[in-house]
Amino acid sequence: MAESPGQGELFTAGAADLSAASVAVVGDRVVVRSCGGHRVVIGAGVVLSQYAEGDRMAEAHAMLLLVEQGWAEQVEVAGAFGCSPRTVRRCQERFERGGLAALGRPGGFPKGRSRVGTARTRLVNRLRTEGWSQRAIAVKVGVSEKAVRKLLRRLGWPKSAPAGQQLRLDEDCVGADPNLSAPAAEAARAGGEDVGDNARKSASSADPNVSAALHSSEDQSPEEVLPTSFDSDPADRRLDRLLAHLGLLDDAAPLFRPGTRVAGAGVLLAVPALVHSGVVDVAREVYGSIGPAFYGLRTTIVALVLMALLRIKRPEGLKEHPPDDFGRVLGLDRAPEVKTIRRKLARLAALGRAAEFGRALARRRAAAHGGALGFLYVDGHVRAYHGRHSLPKAHVARMRIAMPATTDYWVGDASGEPLLLITAEANAGLVEMLPIILDEVRPLVGQRRVTVVFDRGGWSPSLFEQILDRDFDILTYRKAPKRRVPKRAFQTYTEPVEGRPQSYVLADQNVRLRLPKHRRLALRQVTRLAADGRHQTAIVTSRKDLSAFEIAQRMFDCWRQENFFKYLREEYALDALVEHDVVADDPEREVPNPARKALEIELRATRAALAELQAQYGVAALENPEQRRPTMRGFKIAHGKIGRALRDLLERITDLEVRRARMPARVPVQAVVPTQVVKLAPERQHLASLLKMVAYQAESDLLRLLTPHYRRADDEGRTLVQNALASSADLLVTDTMLHVCLTPLSSAHRSAAVAALCEDLNALSVRFPGTKLALRFSVADTHPTAQSGQN
Repeated sequence: MAESPGQGELFTAGAADLSAASVAVVGDRVVVRSCGGHRVVIGAGVVLSQYAEGDRMAEAHAMLLLVEQGWAEQVEVAGAFGCSPRTVRRCQERFERGGLAALGRPGGFPKGRSRVGTARTRLVNRLRTEGWSQRAIAVKVGVSEKAVRKLLRRLGWPKSAPAGQQLRLDEDCVGADPNLSAPAAEAARAGGEDVGDNARKSASSADPNVSAALHSSEDQSPEEVLPTSFDSDPADRRLDRLLAHLGLLDDAAPLFRPGTRVAGAGVLLAVPALVHSGVVDVAREVYGSIGPAFYGLRTTIVALVLMALLRIKRPEGLKEHPPDDFGRVLGLDRAPEVKTIRRKLARLAALGRAAEFGRALARRRAAAHGGALGFLYVDGHVRAYHGRHSLPKAHVARMRIAMPATTDYWVGDASGEPLLLITAEANAGLVEMLPIILDEVRPLVGQRRVTVVFDRGGWSPSLFEQILDRDFDILTYRKAPKRRVPKRAFQTYTEPVEGRPQSYVLADQNVRLRLPKHRRLALRQVTRLAADGRHQTAIVTSRKDLSAFEIAQRMFDCWRQENFFKYLREEYALDALVEHDVVADDPEREVPNPARKALEIELRATRAALAELQAQYGVAALENPEQRRPTMRGFKIAHGKIGRALRDLLERITDLEVRRARMPARVPVQAVVPTQVVKLAPERQHLASLLKMVAYQAESDLLRLLTPHYRRADDEGRTLVQNALASSADLLVTDTMLHVCLTPLSSAHRSAAVAALCEDLNALSVRFPGTKLALRFSVADTHPTAQSGQN
């Protein structure tokens, strides 16, 4: 190709000959020469970049090179290229967000240009003909569902085309493919050969890497398209990192390398439970993708859950773990750094889909454990806040104080396992949140009638009536003033609970609660008498079919949820703030009037002073010597000082009561808070809590599998699971299998129990997410088939 005259002058023009080429100096070492529509950037005598003057992508990339490699500052580069420093920063942001491709356009996809190439157009048409959904096709091809919908519309597909309907491609599309002419396409159709297959054959003959990628995607189901790696060494992933940097890779494929005593590799025991929970599939359905990256969506989700299981409680905890060791567990050359994890969480939070993600996880859990949804336990957890922002206060029961906080409401199943998480607006109480929670629960349980168990914070007969009208049953402690049940009404009930006898002294009776408009709500009350024979605990329910013992047992099981909160606080740092940013809150939200509260405090103090003076006046009247002051007039004169003080206090109380009556009980929050009304940004915290919930569920699933093999599972089972997850292991890798051989535990019987757990996990035949590698587990020196598993 002949070199243009202007392009040659760029390299031949000297410092004394500037007539043909204009020169701009950037800093002390860089020169930018322009001539004949071309431009070259030279740094210290080395050509750094060369491009046509109208090429915006190349020009932006040249500016980035100068700034990123330290040749010049942003202001100097902006002055030489005729733009503002803000333009240079925007180019940097676009490059970080979308790679080199994002520099060629200001934003959005070019109008009038198809998002799907010609070769993939035929693939989309064939998949739609076979009855695939638009979402499945989008995952298969690697584009958005909207792009698939637009393409199908251009191809002539109706909005809801029946499966099996074959549409012919436009002749323009056929002719546009250089690897397939129109006659060849017609011949392929006549012979029953798919056009997409011909395109793939042509591509495979031209490039073996493309062939591998096509076969990799074709062999998978519509739910998951396995990624392809172009690196051959699992310890050196520089090619995949380069592709991710250029915006050509959405997620790095896991490549495992063999090793002995890999630290923390025992956490792979939880992978079958994670696959069963569907957290990766749900994340893909809800979030789709987080953009071109080496650490993509699947890697980020798996890494965060495994971090929680390894008790890496915060992203900052990664600093204390070698990135090479944790990276080997993930199938990568090194684990993501702290700033990378935080950046991924920020990108997911920016989509605002944490609540949808939680609902989708709950649907998966409900489908798998539907038998445990007959009783649902609802309780709130208060996360205290110690920052500088002014936030709504909530009562922290474990600290016995009201302080700035956020309140999350957790819904658990009958076994105490968490199912759903809902963040309350402005620390709304349980009475206000229960209708919202039940609206979220109804799609999970279907039309079945479920019993909702909650504590005294939800006591409200009017609310009970609403719950019953929604086809739910209630079970709660009684809070309102009640009469003591006579001792003759109690009797002892004894039944086995989890293999152990349990006794309660109970009284069973019917009660009627007051409702507005002189109505009554008929319910059942079961009262428990404590061992001291004095304290009584009343339980109110709408269930008439259960025994008194089961009513009491189900109500007292709510302590499982308290234990769950305590366990997650200590083991998973549930209360740790993932994000300290705040967002604007509703300024019209009503809060208790602090001025009225101050009046009430003053009124209580005045009444207390009045009661004290009245007591003194009464004592004086009792001790009054009748011989000296036989009349009341004389007594009043003698104690006129106390009488005047009493009258002043009575007048003061009357004045305070009048002022309180005129003052509104609640006012908009903007009238109380002197600064901007804000709240903690909920998305990132909600997402982190959901992933910790998934980790806890995986741990519980392993505990259930371990229980038949370990005698002390009730007392030590969860500790044993935790030790097994934190243990080191040997990794043996073949083309189709990843064998995890755990190191022996502290004692033979514990190793034997974990070995039995490994056998149960092997029977599940689970693959590691993103690979074709079947997971196989064993314990060294205790598993008889440890060596045969390698073959």
